[in-house]
Amino acid sequence: MSYTPATQDQLLAIRVNAGIDELAKSERFAAAEPDMVEAIVEGVGQFAAGEFAPLNRVGDLEGAKLQNGVVRLPDGFAQAYAHYVEQGWNAIASPADFGGQGLPFTLACNVLENLGTANMAFNLLPMLSVGAIEALDHHGTPEQRAAYLPKLVSGEWSGTMNLTEPQAGSDVGALRTTATPITEGEHAGKYLIKGQKIYITWGDHELAENIIHLVLARTPEAPEGSRGISLFLVPKYHVKPDGTLGARNDLRCVSLEHKLGINASPTCVMSYGDNDECIGELVGAEHRGLAAMFTMMNNARINVGNQGVQIAERATQQATAYARERIQSARAGAQDKSPVAILEHPDVRRMLLRMKSLTEGIRALLYYTAGQTDRGVLGNEDAKMRADVLVPLIKAWGTDTGIEVASLGIQIHGGMGFVEETGAAQHWRDSRIAPIYEGTNGIQAADLVTRKLGLVGGDAVLSLCSEIVRDASGERELAALAKDCADTAEWMRSEASMDDRLAGSVPFCTMFAVAVAGWQLLEQLRSVESGEYPALAQRKRVTVRFFLDRIVPEARGLKTSATAGADLLYALDAEALAS
Repeated sequence: MSYTPATQDQLLAIRVNAGIDELAKSERFAAAEPDMVEAIVEGVGQFAAGEFAPLNRVGDLEGAKLQNGVVRLPDGFAQAYAHYVEQGWNAIASPADFGGQGLPFTLACNVLENLGTANMAFNLLPMLSVGAIEALDHHGTPEQRAAYLPKLVSGEWSGTMNLTEPQAGSDVGALRTTATPITEGEHAGKYLIKGQKIYITWGDHELAENIIHLVLARTPEAPEGSRGISLFLVPKYHVKPDGTLGARNDLRCVSLEHKLGINASPTCVMSYGDNDECIGELVGAEHRGLAAMFTMMNNARINVGNQGVQIAERATQQATAYARERIQSARAGAQDKSPVAILEHPDVRRMLLRMKSLTEGIRALLYYTAGQTDRGVLGNEDAKMRADVLVPLIKAWGTDTGIEVASLGIQIHGGMGFVEETGAAQHWRDSRIAPIYEGTNGIQAADLVTRKLGLVGGDAVLSLCSEIVRDASGERELAALAKDCADTAEWMRSEASMDDRLAGSVPFCTMFAVAVAGWQLLEQLRSVESGEYPALAQRKRVTVRFFLDRIVPEARGLKTSATAGADLLYALDAEALAS
């Protein structure tokens, strides 16, 4: 199925929810003027539809393959990636000192939204590179930044994150990969890296000239747990002093994971130092690897939440097109008994409106989060703290919602949705990874009710709830939901044990995310009612109303679960629970 960029809805969210006009008043983001913003959103939409979208289905069917030690992608991927690099899309928000355009992160989110809606698996390649650029820009030495950033910014080289190991899972502190200092010879001052990493997205491929791996490892006699982890830069090919590529480093892709979805994304098992010759460079301070990695992790989590928007938009477009074309049964109660398009049946209408309103809701939350992130970069500490609160909401609820919308898309297709020929099932299969990586959604919810709830004595969360209550004038359910969120947060802070907090963390994260999304959709509705984006006015009146009248009341029902405590979860001992 073809992909039509949601350009007008994206522009509305960028202007209203991210507040791009305000960002453009700063010296740093002065180039983000309306004409520039429109050119980027329209241009990357056209590029995504023309270059990435046609490869989505073949990428799913053929997938990445490991052949004689080389990772191969289907025909067309190399050409599309080369065009992506040539047109400069990788450099949108990258540092200007190294060839980037230095534009707001908000616009980089839009680039990824369009590319990922067109082809989620392919989009993981630039998404990981953006994170590597950020980590090196913040923690690399001047020499490392000069040597690696220009090519990463252009996209000629790609980047990866190497955290997980077979025995560690989400417990990164349990990793065993080692980094031994080199004291003599041409590599003195660097490290010998040895170990194995799993689930490395785009860990090997031939689309970029070089791959810059950011690898977590332990130096000798490092403290146990996460306090003893350091971050290392390990290139696929060594880089000579003049910037040209040298010999291949001692690293390899051992195998590709056989996955439920995102088949065109080579998810690699990577082995480092099989011949004891893998050379890496320390990034940042020794034993401060997690801090350096989390520089890229926060934005990476926003970008994963973005994937919820991407898959929801694509699934909604396909389901809508199918519902218009599929003729089946007369409308119940109609005088005319002729079969009609299933779009005319009430329950199909309900599903389609749910898909559309949820997609618009997570998009509004995405760009609100991105805009707060950009304000944090400009030095606004309150915005930075608010972005910290919002990250688990967009990552967790955004990706859960992507799955829900993709599942509804299958339902609208009926039996044809369950067979692979229509492509509807691919969206659900692709979507299912997003709640797992970059910290599972349970970890996001736990972060919300522990670290984020503790920011400024709870005020970072409570002030957001209060702002929604004040601004939701006339919207009783939305204001009540925000009040429910505040009450739940107060209970967690003052009465609940840690087990109680964690037991209610997921429903609390969901209800809080729905409250913020509903608030931001209300802002969109007010904007179009004032005469802006007239092409969206008719639809927004209905989709926002659906969200406020149907989705928000559902979220209010989660308060009971969020405050139920942990006692029932431990009413059975481990043996009884497992029986």
